[in-house]
Amino acid sequence: MNARTEPQLLGHLNHLSNAHLDALEEEAIFILREVAAAFERPTLLFSGGKDSLVLLKCAEKAFGEGRIPYPLLMIDTGHNFHEVTDFRDYRAKQLGANLIVRSVEDSMKRGTVRLAHPGESRNVHQSVTLLEAIDEFRFDALIGGARRDEEKARAKERIFSHRDAFGQWQPKAQRPELWTLFNTRLQPGEHFRVFPISNWTELDVWQYIERENIELPSLYYAHQRQVVERKGLLVPVTELTPLKDGEVAVEKTVRFRTVGDITCTCPVDSPAANASDVVLETLAADVSERGATRMDDKTSDASMEKRKKEGYF
Repeated sequence: MNARTEPQLLGHLNHLSNAHLDALEEEAIFILREVAAAFERPTLLFSGGKDSLVLLKCAEKAFGEGRIPYPLLMIDTGHNFHEVTDFRDYRAKQLGANLIVRSVEDSMKRGTVRLAHPGESRNVHQSVTLLEAIDEFRFDALIGGARRDEEKARAKERIFSHRDAFGQWQPKAQRPELWTLFNTRLQPGEHFRVFPISNWTELDVWQYIERENIELPSLYYAHQRQVVERKGLLVPVTELTPLKDGEVAVEKTVRFRTVGDITCTCPVDSPAANASDVVLETLAADVSERGATRMDDKTSDASMEKRKKEGYF
């Protein structure tokens, strides 16, 4: 290939990438507007993580800056990375959005959440607090940033995912979504989970972040951190995840591919310092982001599906 044709090829590839991202963005904006039109009390689940920030960017484009017509909702385990919760608060304030935060700790005080032992991860118990928030505010649609490529159970789910009066998902009783026609009818007490970026991949998300210059919490990029290797994962050494007998911490340059509760979220070895670097790493990745970074997803193949049937995101 000569020097004259290589820039032309790169330009063509960039054009194809942008066309693909434009189509995904258009679909997400369409779904976000459908939610606003079809439901009385929707909310957008906003953790401060990369997927929810991409979703928030699409919502800004759908309705205009500072004009998102539904509140933001965060279910806080009390064990989240402060870099993420601080960024969540900063971004909500920047948008002038109504941010509602409900805590698993408050559910524990009410006795609706009981841990098997003090060191148990609170991640799975978010379902209880979420259902309590739905009941408190009478939400009829919850918009989330889940994607089908994340995990096998998520791949089974519709864009408009019906939940019964107990907040449960029935994977064998989902409604068809032919020709982007969505059945949004609800019985009293029921609600929908809506996933506008279902059809995006991790690579799509990072290419969109790069293209739109979306600001993220610093954890998503390379930084120095004390970690210990357990079962093929790099576990961050923190007060919540201390060293076990015989373990020795090492300092590595790492980043987080996905961010959740500290007790179950692990970083990956990476020098990627910006979105462009992450795009290149993602192109070469052969393990899904949850498979490479989430301790709680390794318990069994059915764990996520079981949790989703019980009301999980």
